[in-house]
Amino acid sequence: MSSLRPLLLALALASVPCAQGACPASADLKHLDGTRTCAKLYDKSDLYYENCCRGAELSLEPGADLPYLPSNWANTASSLVVAPRCELVVWSRQGKAGKTHKFSARTYPRLEEYRRGILGNWSNAISALYCRCS
Repeated sequence: MSSLRPLLLALALASVPCAQGACPASADLKHLDGTRTCAKLYDKSDLYYENCCRGAELSLEPGADLPYLPSNWANTASSLVVAPRCELVVWSRQGKAGKTHKFSARTYPRLEEYRRGILGNWSNAISALYCRCS
């Protein structure tokens, strides 16, 4: 029976819906006219992945360089999605100062899960950003 437990656990985990939740897939970040979006930030996340990527949305074009986020977005983002072949670099302080982190192409429904230093995380901690695509 004990050799069967890992197999049952693997099957149970495979049947759980993707941890992406309500967030769009990375490959779906496009405008209606087909032009590319580099990344999207959202101001809502939740313990339940299906409730993440909700609320207000900030869409970033390729090459977006914001050393000072708009006042209603500074330290507000709690979920984000980065498009394929793109990278989002974020800073914890305005003017591209403080701690930095690079988010590669994928979905990040809960920024609480990404460490910023010893005690912090990236939820509600992004004050500056640069988004680039190849």
